[in-house]
Amino acid sequence: MMTCHYFRTNLQPGNADAAMLEHLRHCDACLDFAMSVDPDLFFRSLGGEELIPPGGVDAFVGDVMSQVRVHDAEASLAPRRAASAWQRWAIAATVAAGFTGATIAYRYEHPVQAPAPAHVMAAAKPRPAATATKSFVETYSSHDATIVEMPNDGSDTKVVMIFDDKLPADL
Repeated sequence: MMTCHYFRTNLQPGNADAAMLEHLRHCDACLDFAMSVDPDLFFRSLGGEELIPPGGVDAFVGDVMSQVRVHDAEASLAPRRAASAWQRWAIAATVAAGFTGATIAYRYEHPVQAPAPAHVMAAAKPRPAATATKSFVETYSSHDATIVEMPNDGSDTKVVMIFDDKLPADL
């Protein structure tokens, strides 16, 4: 067996001597000293004879492979969120066909009118729009009513306001 004094005097970085590594596995004081000289000696001193898993290598490999099969089963049962390239193309074609069909249907129901030539537009005179839905009062005579005639702004329309308590409210 190697002494601590001999180990410390002969220690060099990168040393892989089996006797020195065996001394490192059993002596904590020399392990601390070796770590200050070469930190890689810590990993080299771990050894490997006690690293065989319980039940042997075959049991360990069997456990690893069963975990791999469980992981594959979980991955195959997980929902797929991404659409394939064919699905994306089909979705894009459906959207384009729907948009085109809606545009054609809109244009069929709302045809675009070509603008009329300038001489036709100049000859057309706009008709006055109906502005009242109630009946007009042609004549009215009452001693209690107040009749107010609004000033005329030059148009053919005449605005007259009648204030009388006997008139219906919706007239």
